[in-house]
Amino acid sequence: MVKRDVEIEAPSIGSIPVVSKFSEVFPNDLLGMPPDRDIDFCIDLNPDMRPISISPYRMAPTELRELKAQIQELLDKGFIRPSDSPWGAPVLFVKKKNSSMRMCIDYRQLNRVTIRNKYYLPQIDDIFDQLQGAAVFSKIDLRSGYHQLKIRSVDVPKTTFRTRYGHYEFFVMFFGLTNVPAAFMSLMNEVFKPFLDSFVIVFIDDILVYSKSEEEHVNHLRVVLGVLGKQKLYAKFSKFRSFVGLASYYRQFVKNFAFIATHLTNLTRKEIPFEWTEKCKKSFQKLKTLLTTALILALPVKGKDFIVYCNASHSDVGVVLMQDKNVIAYVSRQLKVHERNYAMHDLELTAIMFAFKIWRHYFYDVKCEVFTNHRSLQHVLTQKDLNLRQRRWMQLLKDYMMLPFNTIRARLMWWQTL
Repeated sequence: MVKRDVEIEAPSIGSIPVVSKFSEVFPNDLLGMPPDRDIDFCIDLNPDMRPISISPYRMAPTELRELKAQIQELLDKGFIRPSDSPWGAPVLFVKKKNSSMRMCIDYRQLNRVTIRNKYYLPQIDDIFDQLQGAAVFSKIDLRSGYHQLKIRSVDVPKTTFRTRYGHYEFFVMFFGLTNVPAAFMSLMNEVFKPFLDSFVIVFIDDILVYSKSEEEHVNHLRVVLGVLGKQKLYAKFSKFRSFVGLASYYRQFVKNFAFIATHLTNLTRKEIPFEWTEKCKKSFQKLKTLLTTALILALPVKGKDFIVYCNASHSDVGVVLMQDKNVIAYVSRQLKVHERNYAMHDLELTAIMFAFKIWRHYFYDVKCEVFTNHRSLQHVLTQKDLNLRQRRWMQLLKDYMMLPFNTIRARLMWWQTL
């Protein structure tokens, strides 16, 4: 029996030579306005649209204190200014994983009258094709990436948000505005155009650098970090990751992967000693068999709508992605410890959010119909009174063209699919 008692010290910027030479790319925070770029974020509206203004939401005293502090921080950075615009969206807060509060603006009404940007977003299968032969990878996440692109001056008044402390408008992109992913993808493609599909892949504000050897990878990283520094695009060192291999990708080919792998997954938990049991051996052998005899999945067709089937229990969640009655992928996972306390309707939402996090690259600019077996979720997209967790999830779903959740067919079709 082997126990894991060794703690691995997190690397610092200075501990990675190629990164230490570009420390200015990894500031602790964004200190001010981004530079003028060739691309600005635009908010083009449907013809003859009049300004829309929504009354502020009520807030708890703790939220009001946080609101005042975050408004002041945005003012200090020059990201916002007081506004007398006839537009106005309400503010709400969602709790992040570290228990801090994220200010979100409910731009749903503005988004409904905004013309969609049809900028191309890459397909995940195309991305994996580019990685053939690569052995070393680094992933770089930009720091508050959306704040690093200015809004076109004539569109600034449309971003106005209303609070009891005044009305303000944004000079930079903000989370929740439709077309933000497409606009940022356009910027990143322009910046890294000479290196795309050679050793760089970009997806919105994520950068993947891939190489065939460590020596080659150092040179590639030097080029990418140099471009970021020149363009004054800043990244989070805490999100800088290097890894070898992509074995976990194959979980999508196995139905009920999380359930089958339960005993193996438990071995990776810190509080559980590593002990190879007969159950572990059976799980391992079954996964090997399934991986070598997995069902043939269809490739997604660009531009066609998707259907997602979601199901949840008190132990795991499972989702299926389909298009034109063809299965694209199966994915499942076990519930985290805190998720086991969720009510059933929140567990169903957990399954839906799980699907949208792993397949978000498929859902931009196409419609997606979600099937679940919990009737109350039919109205969650338009429901006003949401808890903090549901608010956060609704914020994440804003960028997608999602049809109302369907619960009638789900009961009939879910088990047929699985």
